[in-house]
Amino acid sequence: MHFSGPLAVLTALLTLVALPVQIEADSTELYGDIENTEYGDFESLSQTREREQHLCHREVPSVFFQTERDSPVRGNGSTIYFHRIEVCCKGYRRDPYAHECVPDCSESSPDNCRNGFCRGPGVCECFAEFVRNEHGACIHTCPIACQHGRCYLNGTCACHQDFVLDEETRQFCRPKCSQACGTHEECVAPGQCDCSPGYRRTSDLGCQPVCAPDCGFGKCVAPNQCECFAGFIKRPNRNVCEAECYLNCENGFCESRYKCHCREGYRYNVNTTSCLPECSDDCGQGNGVCIAPGVCRCFQGYEVHGADCRPKCERSCGKYGRCVAPEICGCGQGQQHCRNGSCDDVEHCSCPPGETHFIDRCLKSDRLSQQLNTGEKRKHFNRQLAYEFNALIGRLFNF
Repeated sequence: MHFSGPLAVLTALLTLVALPVQIEADSTELYGDIENTEYGDFESLSQTREREQHLCHREVPSVFFQTERDSPVRGNGSTIYFHRIEVCCKGYRRDPYAHECVPDCSESSPDNCRNGFCRGPGVCECFAEFVRNEHGACIHTCPIACQHGRCYLNGTCACHQDFVLDEETRQFCRPKCSQACGTHEECVAPGQCDCSPGYRRTSDLGCQPVCAPDCGFGKCVAPNQCECFAGFIKRPNRNVCEAECYLNCENGFCESRYKCHCREGYRYNVNTTSCLPECSDDCGQGNGVCIAPGVCRCFQGYEVHGADCRPKCERSCGKYGRCVAPEICGCGQGQQHCRNGSCDDVEHCSCPPGETHFIDRCLKSDRLSQQLNTGEKRKHFNRQLAYEFNALIGRLFNF
């Protein structure tokens, strides 16, 4: 429909008035989408940076990452013998639920700031109606509860016999000792003094500070605080006093420029120039990795037996055999290999019905040709033929 005269002018004016409104609405919507997206990206980026702020890098021996016996791991660190990993920086711990590094209060609070919020490394802030007691734990206050006392209706705490109100907070009760405790001691029970946390009683000097590990060429002057003798230093992020040297010497300390002294339970490793944990019989002659003194982590196909790693066979090897490798039984004195079978009373490999013993294993007849058609399998069977010959009769010959 077309208009002319004043009506056409009025229609055009109305169109011009309405047009910016539509454009403005569309523009706001479009800008809002961009703004929301950018804000979301910015928030994600800031959260990522905050997480990375508490992440540190550390190099650990790559042997700890080995999972298979014949597959050594090449590290991605400064040398192939080290693996570079991300760990939480000092004062932070890995949250198992959020999978990020959060402040750690375990050193200042026995229950890691339960009933409180860990604001920063060692900084525990109790929730409302909780207060930190003499050990650093957040405990209830009146009217809910009062440590070593009882609450009155007016919210005050009355202590039990031989206990007194804490002088600083007056919200919980502490044990009372009639005589003052000695240096580095505290009243732990009515009339009983003992060493403060981080100190240990000695027969000659009373309560002395404890440093773990020991200070090496230095003395322990406070809990986990070493003071070095003249001529010895502490490396960054270490608390042990040692000589200047060119060795890593983890789990030990340098006696001289080229000599590393390992702590008990560790032995020197040339490849890493550090002290690695030591296990009896090398975890069953190399069937696992020693991850701590006397503690083995077995490779795939092996399981822990005492202090050793032994091969695991899901199927029983029978009365006349034993498991000599993962899923492989050894029959008789010669230890004839028997995979997928068991050992009979004449020390031979006995296969389940429908299967045939082929060199070192039990196979169904339709799989024999399939096994031989693979080049890698042929090499394996050639090696096994030599082993089987020696296991059965080869040891009787003197070549």
